[in-house]
Amino acid sequence: MKNYVMEAFQEPACEHNQTNVNHKGCARPKPGEAAGGCSFDGAQITLLPIADAAHLVHGPIACGGNSWEGRGSLSSGSYLYQYGLTTDLNEQDIIFGGEKKLREAIQEITKRFNPPAVFVYSTCITALIGVDLDAICRSETQNLNIPIIPVNSPGFVGSKNLGNRLAGEALLDYVIGTAEPPKETPWDVNLIGEYNIAGEGWDIQALFDQVGIRVLSRITGDGRFNEIRWAHKAKVNMVVCSRALINMARTMEEKYEIPYFEGSFYGAKETTLSLKTLAFLLNDKELIKRVNEFTKIEEQNLDYELSEYRKVLKGKRAILYTGGVKSWSIITALQELGIEVVGVGTNKSTNEDVARIKERAGHDVVLIESGGASKILQTFRKEKADIMIAGGRNMYVALKEHIPFIDVNQERHHAYAGYVGLKRLAEQLVNSIEHPVWEMVQLQPPWKEQL
Repeated sequence: MKNYVMEAFQEPACEHNQTNVNHKGCARPKPGEAAGGCSFDGAQITLLPIADAAHLVHGPIACGGNSWEGRGSLSSGSYLYQYGLTTDLNEQDIIFGGEKKLREAIQEITKRFNPPAVFVYSTCITALIGVDLDAICRSETQNLNIPIIPVNSPGFVGSKNLGNRLAGEALLDYVIGTAEPPKETPWDVNLIGEYNIAGEGWDIQALFDQVGIRVLSRITGDGRFNEIRWAHKAKVNMVVCSRALINMARTMEEKYEIPYFEGSFYGAKETTLSLKTLAFLLNDKELIKRVNEFTKIEEQNLDYELSEYRKVLKGKRAILYTGGVKSWSIITALQELGIEVVGVGTNKSTNEDVARIKERAGHDVVLIESGGASKILQTFRKEKADIMIAGGRNMYVALKEHIPFIDVNQERHHAYAGYVGLKRLAEQLVNSIEHPVWEMVQLQPPWKEQL
């Protein structure tokens, strides 16, 4: 278990290890850091979107409810992933061991739901009491004749980002390369780290369909267990969610000789660049020509459709408080709408993300490294911003302070990827800024006017 975690912690493709001569990996977690997303949480973010698999949390009921139904990953078919399955360990189980309860839970799940696989998640409690998750899963795999996959990512080992990587290691060890696709084409690609939040994966899929690129495996948004098994047959890997699953892309390049790149679908320019990069790596002249023509037409049409929104948004100032790929790619999208980004949250961003932020927003942009709501509000007022673009946890701060707000994190209900996504973003920004409630909250109540 220790070696397993350290391998993900010291990922050679991660920039922190490339620039650190001692190869110490990412910053080690501090006490209380799990409040901002623990390793267990990160593993579930990565694996729960596999819609037809069963996901069993081996731990107390509180761990099972940690993030259940808290994210907007959508499915086009199976909904087994929406079940909150847990062994619900109590004090007696902790004292005498929870192995029997775990085996019974696995057997009941397979009998009731007949899933193609069961992912079993370790938690802080089960890791501390020494449950041999690997041995139990191996035994039950032989007993039930379906894959029972251990996910060794207890919350105390590190951050959410490390949990993403540990989930990727589980897929590499137990899933990818265990089956062959029914057919192959020269245009097969994998999307790694795209979780189909609010249906964004479907918009990306529609773009690919129009130019002739085939998504072989979705890892993991609206994913299916069997399609992930044959991901090793793809011709290119695109890492969508920053560098959280960079270990998976790097390992697949070494093991299966699949080239990879990191891209984004937020904003027209980023979308066009990603499509062109895919076409280039697939090395098909006809595809490259098709992509060039398609992206040119899409950008022209979008430019016309955004003209009215830009009249409202031009010159507006925004605070962007998110992390990872969105910390820099959404800047491009906002700038295309005429918005100036004056402050960006970087508490979950890598050094490479910060460099891209400065490249896009300018070196004078305020970087909000930490400080929570008070620091965000301080920056908002100092920079005289017009709107806050952040995650759902900051929504109520914005509402209490009478600040227009847009949710761009995993809980959101609007898809902002691709060309159509940029138009949705423009519409939501205008609706938020021009909402009549902001004028109403400035009015004196009638009873005060009478006084």
